[in-house]
Amino acid sequence: MAVRRLDPVLVDRIAAGEVVERPAAAVKELVENAIDAGATSVEIAVEAGGRRLIRIVDDGAGMTPEDLELAVERHATSKIPNGDLFAIDTLGFRGEALPSIGAVARLAITTRTADAETGSAIVVEAGAKGPVRPAAAPRGTKVEVTDLFAATPARLKFLKSDRSEAQAVAEIVKRLAIAHPTVRFTLTGEHITPFTYPPEPEGEHGFLRRLSRVLGSEFNDNAMAVSVEREGVRLSGFAGLPTFHRGTSTQIHFVVNGRPVRDKLLLGAVRGAYADVMASDRHPVLALMVDCDPRIVDVNVHPAKTEVRFRDPAFVRGFVVAALREAITRFGFRSASTGGARTLESLRPQVAPPLRPASVAHRAPSFRHVQAFAGWQAPHEGAARAVGLAETQALLPDLAAPSADSRAAYAEPETGAEQAPLGAARAQIHGTYIVAQTGDGIVIVDQHAAHERLVYERLKRERAASGIARQLLLIPEVVDLDPVDADRVMAEAATLESLGLVLESFGPGALLVREVPSALAGGRIKALVQDVADALAEWGQGASAPLEERLDAVLSRMSCHGSVRAGRRMRPEEMNALLREMEATPLSGQCNHGRPTYVELKLSDIERLFGRR
Repeated sequence: MAVRRLDPVLVDRIAAGEVVERPAAAVKELVENAIDAGATSVEIAVEAGGRRLIRIVDDGAGMTPEDLELAVERHATSKIPNGDLFAIDTLGFRGEALPSIGAVARLAITTRTADAETGSAIVVEAGAKGPVRPAAAPRGTKVEVTDLFAATPARLKFLKSDRSEAQAVAEIVKRLAIAHPTVRFTLTGEHITPFTYPPEPEGEHGFLRRLSRVLGSEFNDNAMAVSVEREGVRLSGFAGLPTFHRGTSTQIHFVVNGRPVRDKLLLGAVRGAYADVMASDRHPVLALMVDCDPRIVDVNVHPAKTEVRFRDPAFVRGFVVAALREAITRFGFRSASTGGARTLESLRPQVAPPLRPASVAHRAPSFRHVQAFAGWQAPHEGAARAVGLAETQALLPDLAAPSADSRAAYAEPETGAEQAPLGAARAQIHGTYIVAQTGDGIVIVDQHAAHERLVYERLKRERAASGIARQLLLIPEVVDLDPVDADRVMAEAATLESLGLVLESFGPGALLVREVPSALAGGRIKALVQDVADALAEWGQGASAPLEERLDAVLSRMSCHGSVRAGRRMRPEEMNALLREMEATPLSGQCNHGRPTYVELKLSDIERLFGRR
């Protein structure tokens, strides 16, 4: 078969498959064109998820009739006047969006510049370009895309439902709104809850206000400011506290030189930064801007322009990890404010649905924890009347002097401690939770989770300083393991010795423990060694992860065995000492597994719970 040149319209339709794969991609390209044109307001409207109609109206610079006629030609653009692909400072540069959309749909553009008396309009339908004609128009540009993929019906079969496509459009607009907080964005259409993001002033405060609108008002109270610059690369924005997280990574936003991206390198850096303070199946909420010389980042990787390549990826990854870890450490023991809200929600009475009169006698209490009322009986009316005030007071329990078998231990007030961030310990409940009183509420602390983080941070400090202090066992302990696990542990014996755990082989599948870290003395040695073996099996010998991360993973497992166990009674001075050490220790707001170590309830919230407000 002879080689022939493809028809230009067919070429445009083939190329459109890369540039415009769905309505959301078309919206992205058109909105980016509006931003490049200097628009301060962009209005987006869609119908049928963008398949039937996409309308973008902006107040940008507009185009002259000559520019408009050329703009719908392939590879015609005003974005790189000197032709230097290594210094791209605009969102668009390929000159493919408009001709690609025009090849698979009906594209109508109306535009006018500020100094023109009348505007211009052009229509491109299924690749056939019409003439430029005069048209009445305000300053700026209006683009209407109708019957998307009408020229390529096969592509329509691969689109999702109108609702899914509309939600994808909303997600694109939100990402662009984060990247450009000074621009007003409005989105309307079917299957979409309309929203408008007003323009925000330049600077950190305006950016945080835009993030609070896009990511939710709770983000404002749980955000950590990030602002670091090194070797010509600047990282700025806000990252959520480790205890403020989501089940997916959709709330991780990166903007590189004004361009929202979903880059694997940057996402990996976020996972590395939060690995020590967040569960592996959870994801942080953050929005960070990376500003650098365009020559050190390549945005010409894919037509969708959502991926980038850095000249020095190792430096960028390390830079992002270090900046995020510094912010997490700087915010110390802070925990997410949403913990208190979830606690109050679990305590709030659940109203039972109305029942028929015939079933009133069988109605259960309307509170969630019905077990608390098990065995309760209302007193007989006559007996209730016969009991006087003195007798009633005698029936009440003496709360000031609890019995020896009480399930809550009470602490004596500590003068002035209520003004400390975590307050003064007042009680220990179920041998597991410490209740402290602050100046404007109460704090509930999980004693094991909190102490586990404190021990972990102590071990890391000792390792970084002069080595972990070790304690010799008076009687070495023999630990039996699976032979494979025992061999794996002994292969890392030198590394474990640097972490304070000294082991010797004691026959097939057996290890002899001679020394343990001083911070873990008195713990369960067999469980400690088993957890270390599990950690080594998880990472694997010769794993590609950095050595420091592997050592931290082992220390995290080890610290659990030197912590205050749930169920252990603590004296008042011990509880207050734990609170003060939490306040002085970075990252103590969450345990090694990412769970919160405490929740705080404000007095105003508690009063609302009881209807006092």
